Amino acid sequence: MLRLPAGSGTSAGRALAFLSARLFSWNSSSPRRPPWKAGPRPEARPGGAELLRLREDDLPLVRRQEVLFGLAPCALALRAARRNVVRLLFHKGGAGHGARAELARAAEALGVPVQLMRRRELDALCRGQVHQGVCMEVAPLLPKAWPEGGEDWPAEGPAARRLWLILEEIQDPRNLGAVLRTAYFLGVDKVITSQRNSCPLTPVVSKASAGVMEVMDVFATGDLPGLLKAKAQQGWLVAGTLGCPGSGIAECSNIPIASCLEFLWDRSTLLVLGNEGSGLSHEVRSLCHILLTIRPGRELTPEVESLNVSVAAGILLHSIISQRKGREDLLDRETSAVAGDPPESPASSEDPEPGASQGLKAWVPAADAEPRSGGERLKGS
Repeated sequence: MLRLPAGSGTSAGRALAFLSARLFSWNSSSPRRPPWKAGPRPEARPGGAELLRLREDDLPLVRRQEVLFGLAPCALALRAARRNVVRLLFHKGGAGHGARAELARAAEALGVPVQLMRRRELDALCRGQVHQGVCMEVAPLLPKAWPEGGEDWPAEGPAARRLWLILEEIQDPRNLGAVLRTAYFLGVDKVITSQRNSCPLTPVVSKASAGVMEVMDVFATGDLPGLLKAKAQQGWLVAGTLGCPGSGIAECSNIPIASCLEFLWDRSTLLVLGNEGSGLSHEVRSLCHILLTIRPGRELTPEVESLNVSVAAGILLHSIISQRKGREDLLDRETSAVAGDPPESPASSEDPEPGASQGLKAWVPAADAEPRSGGERLKGS
């Protein structure tokens, strides 16, 4: 209850009562402006509408700084020099020795300010992520735009074999980071993501990749089907991916399906991985020459019928790239034979299967076999 001091006039009391009535009687659902927002609207002032339009439409968005966390991401980002580094932040108790001390010296040599902070301050900066006592304030890192007008890869001979990893709408940052780390380790030649509905290159992705994101080129394209068509016209094989056998074979009944262990890598290939939940889109799947799957080792329950997309990527990439060593051994034997050295007899030799030109090595469905399903995709958690 409002009380007026003793001796106050009746006019002051009436004014205060009137103001209280206005405040408490205003309805927030009313289109009228609240009484405490007196004065003309911005668009009613001279030039107000124009200024409001400029503020909302014409001014470019300013990308704010972001905070990298973890020893490996910060060290590799500083070494790669692909970001603008604002400052390097250390926990007060752990910056004087080991890898952190080396990182601090490298930052000082580059003119990057080094600052000591309390642990709770670092925790707040990286929102509770595991930072290992090291954070770095940096400019955002964007994927490189895939060239629209042509290739940036040198011409290939008939024996060249490249492997590009194509990611369609991977949305989980930890999945994306783990996939980048695996692709870099195994020697994938290029990684291209779809611009639409894909996870950006965030500090969480960098941490999940153990800093690989800081040193590996990641490209993005706004026309993934166009990219697949262009590479197919150049003689590349487009290999899509499927989950475990199940329902939905009608969606891809005209596309050969093979286990990744039966796939023959005999030419440059695009390996396409789909979204964690829905897998490859129908348009992208229809452009694939072959669909690869990972066969389970047991009968699966309906609730556990797929692998995490980053785990599946590791299995698929290793099964393909491990053939590169066998190819090199074959070339060495051919070179030795030309030089007159007795070649080593291989343990076994088989004629290529009729489906080898499509990437099929040994899998040929029997006439009476049940159709294999391709409706289930490789999913992530």
